[in-house]
Amino acid sequence: MNLFAISGAIEAGLLFSLVALGVYLSFRVLSFPDLTVDGSFPLGAAATAVAIINGVNPFLATLIGTAAGGLAGLLSGYLNVRLRILNLLAGILTMVALYSINLRIMGRPNISLYGEETIFTPFEQILGFGIWTNCVLLLIVALAMKFFVDWFLATEVGLALRASGENPEMARAQSVNNGRMTLLGMMISNGLVGLAGSLFAQSQGVADVNMGIGTIVTGLAALIIGETLIGNARVAGATLGCLIGAVLYRFFIAAALSAGVLGIQAQDLNLVTAIVVAVAVVLSQARRNRSGLTRPALWRRLARRSLQKG
Repeated sequence: MNLFAISGAIEAGLLFSLVALGVYLSFRVLSFPDLTVDGSFPLGAAATAVAIINGVNPFLATLIGTAAGGLAGLLSGYLNVRLRILNLLAGILTMVALYSINLRIMGRPNISLYGEETIFTPFEQILGFGIWTNCVLLLIVALAMKFFVDWFLATEVGLALRASGENPEMARAQSVNNGRMTLLGMMISNGLVGLAGSLFAQSQGVADVNMGIGTIVTGLAALIIGETLIGNARVAGATLGCLIGAVLYRFFIAAALSAGVLGIQAQDLNLVTAIVVAVAVVLSQARRNRSGLTRPALWRRLARRSLQKG
């Protein structure tokens, strides 16, 4: 691999680490198997791209893409909480609907951002790292979102959200509104995914209606690889694992494709992804069975906060 390929792999890994953080919130914290990700990722890209080509400031356009992703997650949560639709089916329905919505937003299958000012444009001269400029900026964003998730899950609302996903009955006994926690968690989760889609479109110079295909698998792969390497006993370790897992996953995929290991070609990407996820799941389960980890600290902290409020 040359330097350009390495920087591209790291850049993609940092972008998808935001997806992994969103998947961590929905799958691990809320226990919500959310497939909205495959629709909210291109939604963030589409909303940002349309805003930019209409003269909106790239930073504001990025916030618009993030908010659009959050609204997609809120819709999935609403279908599950208010309309009592199975969480998996709610995510699928939203994902399917978002394909048409994304086409409506863009007005065509794809939008090119070449020649347009993006969020990366002002940093190309300020940072002056050449091909590594995007990587540096994305690393800052990824770390900022990692610390945001760490901080949020340590707050009273974050503890309630974690409790709601871990044991809804016990959380309800502690006066936690599980429905509201689900709506909030899904909104934040897909907001992170929308942010990833927004930055992806700006870094690649194009927003495409099909760019979200397989996003959930990539996010899960990054999440599980991170858990296998670092574990998920603590929130800080789990979120760090999302970042490391995403970068390693994209780096190994790029290395395998560029080196032609075992005759792997570009069309084999989904097959390689499925194999990597399967192996990572097996290793993660084996590690969890050996450690026998539980989460009594979460309940102690939630009970302590409830007593303090009382």
